[in-house]
Amino acid sequence: MKKIALLFVGFAICSLSGQERKLHIDTTITTQHNVTVNGVNLSYTAITGTQPVWDEMGKPIASLHYTYYTRNNIKNRDERPIMFSFNGGPGSGSVWMHLAYTGPRILKIDDEGYPVQPYGVKQNPYSVLDVTDIVYINPANTGYSRTIPETGKEVDRDKFFGINADVKYLAEWMNTFVTRNNRWRSPKYIIGESYGGTRVMGLSLALQNQQWMYLNGVIMVSPADYKVIRVGGPVSSALNLPYYTASAWHHKALPAELQSKDLLEVLPESEEFTINQLIPAIAKGGFIATSERQEIAKKMAYYSGLKEKDILDHNLDVPTAFFWKNLMKERGGFTVGRLDSRYRGIDKILFGERPDYNSEITSWLHSFTPAINYYLQEELGFKTDIKYNMFGPVRPWNNEDDNTRDNLRQAMAQNPYLNVLVQSGYYDGATTYFNAKYTMWQIDPSGRMKDRFEFQGYRSGHMMYLRREDLKKANDDLRNFIQRTMTNGESAKY
Repeated sequence: MKKIALLFVGFAICSLSGQERKLHIDTTITTQHNVTVNGVNLSYTAITGTQPVWDEMGKPIASLHYTYYTRNNIKNRDERPIMFSFNGGPGSGSVWMHLAYTGPRILKIDDEGYPVQPYGVKQNPYSVLDVTDIVYINPANTGYSRTIPETGKEVDRDKFFGINADVKYLAEWMNTFVTRNNRWRSPKYIIGESYGGTRVMGLSLALQNQQWMYLNGVIMVSPADYKVIRVGGPVSSALNLPYYTASAWHHKALPAELQSKDLLEVLPESEEFTINQLIPAIAKGGFIATSERQEIAKKMAYYSGLKEKDILDHNLDVPTAFFWKNLMKERGGFTVGRLDSRYRGIDKILFGERPDYNSEITSWLHSFTPAINYYLQEELGFKTDIKYNMFGPVRPWNNEDDNTRDNLRQAMAQNPYLNVLVQSGYYDGATTYFNAKYTMWQIDPSGRMKDRFEFQGYRSGHMMYLRREDLKKANDDLRNFIQRTMTNGESAKY
């Protein structure tokens, strides 16, 4: 049985002020638990609550909800790492990695990630809580976090909802958290999924140069790099092909010669063709020779499972939405998922340029939404009438002046301790694994820091950890990364 201790800072979260529904801005609730990780039983403390974001005058302008796990019976907390975890969106609550990847509890799903009833949570036998304490942070307007407008005024959106604003206030918030919890001496890691990859690239330098907080590691899970994704053009388009190859292989839609090979034998072929032939071919646009265009289309069909005519009709630039809609058109009539193409959907009509809905998101929301609401309120004791925003109102989002990729390079150059781990699922069609590799290659054009980068791929999608086999492997890879990047008394110098 878990033991529950309640500590209320400021107003108690369960007290109501009249009929007004609001989240009190500074609270903590502490509970005690146990989990068995890799065969070892460990006890831990879970602290969930809210902590303010202040403006320059010291007034609260937002309150962020977080959950903080610390392993008990640690002799020297200063030597124990702490990892700050973010999801993406932008606008997504910090629920996905919390309740399915690194935390001590994961939602009840089957071994491939599909929902099962009754909903709820179970122990995570692979959690990295054995090697690091973890903080899950919900940015403004996600999860239970909320902005706080001044009386009679609207929220100043410029302080929160953009790449640089997001990084700035979160870095300040993390400084307060580290100070309040006496973690300045601990080795520090930040992990971000999807848009969270952009976020942690930016935070790496903001923490270092604005908060004077130096990191040991940055982990990007299925990272979104908007220097490529929203730019378009030959590189952005061509980088999708290896993902097409992986998804077609999974659905047995490739030619027999490729289908008979293992996925990891096939992908290097597709990657080499992409870099050496497809990018140059698309770059030639309408001036490519007819014979070369036809030869490239033939090879694209070979590596994608799509029809050669469809590829030619798209001038070799095949949108991902067309792939999701048409890969299985004559193979059962299913669509495939955007974030995880293992998931199949059914559209109203077979013809079209894009699916009616994202089959993977509907599946995930099916199980995540009841699980996080149950878990926070009933197991961790966070009682509130505020709605948990799986996806919160944060748009429009300011994407201008995105220098996050170079921010990470600069942070690494200034900090010899800083290492990077990139984790991607091969079947992710939103932030593809090859795009993630490309981002990693571009962060350090000099190549002088490439020994501080690590890439790991998995046979699943955007949230690779939903597949039980990859849940274990991904946590093992993360655990090994943390242990490998502990400095053990070595000086930070070149």
